[in-house]
Amino acid sequence: MLRIFLLLGLLLLGQVATAQPTTPARTTASAPVTGRVIDQATQQPIPGATVLFPDLRQVTATDADGRFAFANLPRGRFLVQIRSLGYGNVVRTVDTGSGQPLAFALTTAATEIGQVVVTGVSASTEMRRSPVPTTVVDRTRLNQTAATNVVDAIARTPGVSQLTTGAAISKPVIRGLSANRVITLNNGAKQEGQQWGDEHGIEVDEYSIDRAEIIKGPGSLLYGSDGMAGVINFVAPDPVEECRVLGSVTANYQTNNYLQGYSVMNAGNLGGFNWLARGSGKVAGNYRNRYDGRVYNSGFRELNGSGYVGLNKSWGYSHLTVNSFNQIVGLVEGERDSLTGRFLKQYNVGGNVEERPVTNDELGGYGLDVPRQQINHLRIGTDNNFVIGASRLTVNVGWQQNLRREFGNPLDYYEKSLFFQLRTLDYAVRYFLPEMSGWNTTVGVSGLAQENQNKGVEFLIPAYRMFDGGVFGVSKKTFGRLDVSGGLRYDRRRITADALALNDEEAPVPLGTPGAETKFSAFQNTYDNWSGSLGGSLSVTEQLVLKANASRGFRAPNIAELASNGKHEGTIRYEIGETGLKAETSRQLDAGLSFTSDHVGLTLDAFDNRIQNYIFPVRLADSLSAEGDPVFRYSQGKASLYGGEVSIDLHPHPLDWLHFESSFSMVRARRTGAPEGEQWLPFTPADRLQSELRVTKEKFGSQLAHLYARAGVEYNFAQNRVFSAFETETSTPAYTLVNIGAGGDVVNDKGTTLFSLFLAANNLFDVGYQNHLSRLKYAAFNVANGRTGVFSPGRNVSVRVEVPVRFK
Repeated sequence: MLRIFLLLGLLLLGQVATAQPTTPARTTASAPVTGRVIDQATQQPIPGATVLFPDLRQVTATDADGRFAFANLPRGRFLVQIRSLGYGNVVRTVDTGSGQPLAFALTTAATEIGQVVVTGVSASTEMRRSPVPTTVVDRTRLNQTAATNVVDAIARTPGVSQLTTGAAISKPVIRGLSANRVITLNNGAKQEGQQWGDEHGIEVDEYSIDRAEIIKGPGSLLYGSDGMAGVINFVAPDPVEECRVLGSVTANYQTNNYLQGYSVMNAGNLGGFNWLARGSGKVAGNYRNRYDGRVYNSGFRELNGSGYVGLNKSWGYSHLTVNSFNQIVGLVEGERDSLTGRFLKQYNVGGNVEERPVTNDELGGYGLDVPRQQINHLRIGTDNNFVIGASRLTVNVGWQQNLRREFGNPLDYYEKSLFFQLRTLDYAVRYFLPEMSGWNTTVGVSGLAQENQNKGVEFLIPAYRMFDGGVFGVSKKTFGRLDVSGGLRYDRRRITADALALNDEEAPVPLGTPGAETKFSAFQNTYDNWSGSLGGSLSVTEQLVLKANASRGFRAPNIAELASNGKHEGTIRYEIGETGLKAETSRQLDAGLSFTSDHVGLTLDAFDNRIQNYIFPVRLADSLSAEGDPVFRYSQGKASLYGGEVSIDLHPHPLDWLHFESSFSMVRARRTGAPEGEQWLPFTPADRLQSELRVTKEKFGSQLAHLYARAGVEYNFAQNRVFSAFETETSTPAYTLVNIGAGGDVVNDKGTTLFSLFLAANNLFDVGYQNHLSRLKYAAFNVANGRTGVFSPGRNVSVRVEVPVRFK
């Protein structure tokens, strides 16, 4: 620990001692900033272009003459992004205190080459100049995708998959790693909601996000332990420009499970007083596929609210944020009638549990049976950014409560079998030093205090308390065409678990009670380690960028891996933890290139990840629980993961309206030195090839604008590299899905959008398939069709309408 602090201190002291601030000190805190945006080819003004300072959360739009103005921006050097539909984004660092008007010339472009990311870097950065592999899924792509939850909406990104338990529950998988190895952020705030569970989804409202920023690999040092696989930040919409109030109403219907989704939003900015409020809801019935028909108890309901209120001034901004996610979701058990193959329903007959096949009426509608989950996640936080001369200080503090109830008793519909109450106080403080000789450096601390209690009648994990903290420093500099960035972080985590004893009736009793069984033993484990990253991005030409990055990651075991002892309903298995597990550490190397021209866009990313003490579940041979479920125990070993992604976008000039995009993703995940049947890591995504043909048209007549049509093919290769020992995992055959979509805006005579329509059809030919990462793949055998497990959703047609609302 001491060595890490000394190294960080020497790095910062060396910069302060040898460098002078690039920008002289200012006597005035703020000044007006003006400028103009034009078309580079025609020199004509571009009206309606967006001018955004991401780190200040200040935005405006150009007028009819292409001019824009900010009345009260802080003085300093800040990154600004200029974007307009049909043009390539321009990203530039400007001095807001120079007093000179800013000028930007945009060129027409068919690809986004100036995307800005705010995740995992010291300050907002142009994506192609970051050495860390990063992908952005923007609002345009999200609108055009038919999804049932927020992770499903991004799961077709190269290098990203999802671990699913039905239509409502999806966990992100980045390059073969998931659960606590992926950090999930909700608009920059770390989400804490029982991530250890395979059947625990992400408590983020799909309608509340504007884009998703995805970091692949342990390249982010700002968020602490657990980010070994990467970070996914679900980012809220950009702030509204000053003196403007707007809103929107969104409605979505999907045919496969009768999903209905609705969302209402209002946002505004009056004199620097900002607000955003959103309410949304979903209800879905049982999904269907060609082999199972309707899958019993696979429906869900959601009711969510989110928003913020605060001030944006010359000193920075301060916002109070609220996010409330509330969901009830059925858990599919998949048990079948031995004669008909129909799903079975358990019910109460005179105080006894009996089973019968479900009826057609029970398969329809929106009802939910047991087992089911009810999740309520509330976060209240403050998001503050203070400009202090030539430096900045951000302070983020949040309180979260995650209530997760599981109802599994057919004799009592409302009995809480499992009930976890997780409360978390999280904090992050970052100080952005003044730019010195081109170096941009950030230092900070972040961590959390957490407590989880059991309030149900069954117990899967012990009650525990966890304290986590870390200190970090990151820095970046541009040397001509070379951008270099890196940093170090030290983390320490202590987890304390309580003992629990149960009597013959499975009720808690004091330790030492005669005849009582010890369910959990008390323990306290402490883990500390360091993380680091160093990489560079070389702009060989304006079109070609080469990247390389080396990083070290660290992850402490979670509570389930350490101490679970019980049946996990969603995973259909009995799990046993191991308190002696060591922390995982990784060493990852990344290399890639990005090439963009008038006709072709090409990205190539490769990685090699070596993990020490990799933690994974192994099935115990010939071992079943009292209820007949397979028993799994957590184990450790060395792991090696390698692979990558390649994407190509063809848009031949002058046919800029025509795009052909194709991507290929692969991961190889091995256990080092393991015997036959155990050499592959379990639950690794299959190779995937995706291709899409898309056409666009900016205007069609006087009433239609921004039209698009797309047709895509997704080919998932057979996955035969499985952990076959002890019947832990089975192979999955290949399958092909065809997805199509179309949409656009209906506008009035002035070009103002009246509403937007998005149509999509997933799995157009209703292919019966099982994704390799589906938990339902391991459900019971179906005698009616001779197939094991429950299949993934069949054809799904989605209709989505978004109506903007404007206020004068």
